Amino acid sequence: MNHKFKVVFMGTPEFAVPSLSALCELGMPISLVVTQPDRPKGRGRKLMPPPVKTAAQALGYEVWQPDTVKSEAFYQVIAEYKPDLLVVVAYGNILPKRLLELPSYGSVNVHASLLPKYRGPAPIQWAIINGESETGVTTMLMDAGLDTGEILMTSSVAITPEDTAGTLHDRLAFAGGELLKQTIAAMAAGNLHPMPQNHGKASYAPLFKKSDGYIDWSEPAAVIERKIRGLNPWPLAYTFHGDRRLNIFKAQIRPATDDAPPGTVLPGFSGELRVATGDGALSILEIQGASGKRLNIREFLSGHGIAPGTRFQ
Repeated sequence: MNHKFKVVFMGTPEFAVPSLSALCELGMPISLVVTQPDRPKGRGRKLMPPPVKTAAQALGYEVWQPDTVKSEAFYQVIAEYKPDLLVVVAYGNILPKRLLELPSYGSVNVHASLLPKYRGPAPIQWAIINGESETGVTTMLMDAGLDTGEILMTSSVAITPEDTAGTLHDRLAFAGGELLKQTIAAMAAGNLHPMPQNHGKASYAPLFKKSDGYIDWSEPAAVIERKIRGLNPWPLAYTFHGDRRLNIFKAQIRPATDDAPPGTVLPGFSGELRVATGDGALSILEIQGASGKRLNIREFLSGHGIAPGTRFQ
């Protein structure tokens, strides 16, 4: 590619790493990588770097982790780099309009949905939970709104019946990097034609809280099964056996065999944990107790007897 854009890259989680790698593969001069500060993680609450920081340092780029992007000092630092392009992928903060308008070629974002559907921070999870058969990635020119900017390019990705938010995330992250390469190449060739979004067809994908994983067994089995996949690996779908929390990683839809109340463990299925729902039943395949490991159901039941007729809360 003959035309090289001087880039400032902003991103934080694993989803953004393929896009950073894509810019590197294109040979774009990346002046600076901006990412979130290190955060405490895990039971030990040890400070851990964001994935973009780790990747950027491995590639030899300068990394900056400011506490805020809304200060005059932050703006002035970015302005001193005189970027042609700001590339933003899941940075984690709303960016000021003044900053977005600073680069001479504008600010480009990679978003994990086919905009205008699923604007917001959790498009991957909601696409699975809502039963979509496909989703995708979009590159857009950023404006002051939340994922409301003009669309540059899109790429569709199928959602399989086995997909979790984790598996779909990985495919979309790769697709995002590939689409960013195509977008930058088209921009360099002068072949991009930004298209306004149809705001009347927009939908929003809000962030999840841990409590959102609670399973309502009165819902249909198909709805619960999608929720289990859509919330895996975080925040995880869960239920209660007495006062014990059980995280559910995987389940299969099964026919109901009697009129037991929703949440009831059904009899007659040795080595299986089949639970009545509001419509049909679910066979739980992978589960985790409050302080245990993720286990297949036979392993779990060998150490945790759950009698037929038990009702999950």
